[in-house]
Formats: sequence, structure tokens, C-alpha cells
Amino acid sequence: MLKFHWDNLIKGWQFMKKYMSIFLVFIGLEIVFAASISGEGGQREKPKILIKIATVAPKGSYSMNLLEKLRDEIRSKTNNEVAWKVYWGGVQGDENNVLRKIRLKQLHGGVFSSIGLSQIVPAVRITEIPYLFRNYGEVVYVRNKIEDTMNKLFEDKGFIVLGWTSIGFIYSFSMEPITSFEIMKKQKWWLPKGDPLSIAYFKSLDITPIPLSITDVMTSLSTNLINGVGITPFFALAFRWHARFKYMSDFPTCNIVGAMIITKKIWDKVSPKSQKFIREISMRNQLSLNRIIRRTNRNSVKILKEAGIKIVHVDPKGKFKQYCFAAAKRTRESLIGKYYPRDLLNKILVWLEEYRKKHPESAYEIIK
Repeated sequence: MLKFHWDNLIKGWQFMKKYMSIFLVFIGLEIVFAASISGEGGQREKPKILIKIATVAPKGSYSMNLLEKLRDEIRSKTNNEVAWKVYWGGVQGDENNVLRKIRLKQLHGGVFSSIGLSQIVPAVRITEIPYLFRNYGEVVYVRNKIEDTMNKLFEDKGFIVLGWTSIGFIYSFSMEPITSFEIMKKQKWWLPKGDPLSIAYFKSLDITPIPLSITDVMTSLSTNLINGVGITPFFALAFRWHARFKYMSDFPTCNIVGAMIITKKIWDKVSPKSQKFIREISMRNQLSLNRIIRRTNRNSVKILKEAGIKIVHVDPKGKFKQYCFAAAKRTRESLIGKYYPRDLLNKILVWLEEYRKKHPESAYEIIK
């Protein structure tokens, strides 16, 4: 009996070592923009411009050597013209509170998910339409095409975007293998609170989901209020939701976006030379972050499998997936004029067709 407990303790520790490495990456992912340009650390002369931004992510370490090297770079490059004060760990509240404080001029910006961003520019959700993208190649191609348009839409609303982040593809997690619409409809699905895109998609599927804030999901899984969620592999591990599931779909639903923004009013106080430095640093940081996220999601799938999660394979040409595709098309049509114009959607569909003609091998990011 003693040996049984000891063996299990060893196995548990081996798993936790892998899990904690992922969790440390989680700490760094959302805050990497903030940390890389933070003015914290060391006594310095007071900067000419102090920009205050907030994030719900906790202060922590992804790669301290890298972050410590980068976080003072803007201050150095701008000769102490610009420094950043970062409020970590949700001390300024959730995204709604941060936006409210920005409008009250108590903050200058923040790191936001697409749901928060859509409160400023609803059209930002257009690249998160279910089953729009098949893989990261398509995501990068289309979002590069649309980036200038999105940046302009935010600027028209009084904000400057300093970096876009691709959070990764969403996959379904459940207690039953979702192999048909009948099984899918029986589940109690989580809906991110205040997410009109998800509402529209579930409506197209004729499913009534349960809206909850992300902080309430774990408790709701424990009490069986919900038993199905859509999340990236990485966040399924980071939030420990995976422990409440047995199955994971192999098919990506959509790809999630995030961004760091500041007000145009504070940005216009920065000299053109310093603006150039800040954009260059932010762009470099964004590209590095996106590579990290992609690699981390791949590694997370391996750990999920080792933790006992079974991958459910469904034929994309079968009746079930075709029904989901049709619902996604109804969803994107239903949001035209409410969240984005038809001409913008048409452009995206044209760009997708361009990419697929250039890359006939372009296939869905299916988990093996």
C-alpha cells in the first residue's frame, strides 16, 4: 500500500513539473507586452511622459532575463521621454472596469481580449467567426491584410493599437465524446458572459448556453452547472479545467485575438521619433509572443493527452460537421450591419480564397 502511494506521488510530481512549466508561460503570455515596456525597476529620473496601463494577468515570470532586458528598452530608446506604469493582476478591475477608468482618464490603456476590444470596435470580432480559418497560415495572412483597417477603426475611436496577439484555436472539451449534433445539444455549454458572437453561434445551433464570467467556470464545472466549454489547449491546462473533462474535439472552432491599446490623447504627446521606437519594439515583441503561444498550445495538447484526455475525431465531410459549418455561415450573416459591414466580410473571404489558391495544401489544424 505504501509503495502504491509513493508511485502515484512520483507520477503526480512528474505531471506537475510539466504543468508548472506551462503555467509559468501562462503568467507571461498576456503580460509580455506590459512587462516588456514597463518602467519598473531601479531608481530613475522622472520621465517626461508616464503612461498608465492595466492588465488582469498576474505579475510573474516567463523568462526573466528576456523581460528584464526588454522592459526598460523603451525608456532607454526614448531617452527617458516615455515610461510605463503597469497595474498587474486585475488590481484595476476586469476589462469593463479598465475601460471605464480609461474613459475617466485614470488610466491610459490596457491589455484586452477580443471581448473587451469589441466594446470599442465591434468589428474586431470578424476574424473570430466560427470555422472561418483552417490553420495559422490563414490566420496570419488575413490578419496581416486587415490590420491597417482595424488600427484605423480603433484610432477613429481614440485608441492606438500597439500590438495584436493571436491567442490560438478554440477546441471543445466535454465529458462525452461529441460525435453528433444530438449529443452536442444535450450538453450544458459555457458561454463567455457578454459575448455576442458566441450568443449568435449558439442561437444558430439552436442551443441555449449558460453565460458565465471566466472566473466562475471552474466552480460551475465542479457543481455540474456546465459540462462543456470551448477553450484553447493551453488555457484548458492553465485554468485546470482539463481535470473536469474526459474528451477534447480534434477540430478547431475559431482563432482568438487580443491586443494592447492606449489612448490617442496620450500617444499624441509622444514625439514622432519615440513613437517610431515604441512601434518597432512592440512589433518585435508581438511576433515573438505569437510564436510562443503557438508552440505552447502544441505542447499543451501533449500534456492533455498524458493527463488522460481523449481526442475525439469527427469527419469534417460528415453530416455533423456540415451542420456546424452551416450554423457558422448563418452566424456570420446575422451579424452583418450589427458588428461589421458586408464589404469587410467580403474582403476577408476574398483574402481567404487568395491564400487557399496559393496554398492548395491548406487544411484544418486538426489534433492528431
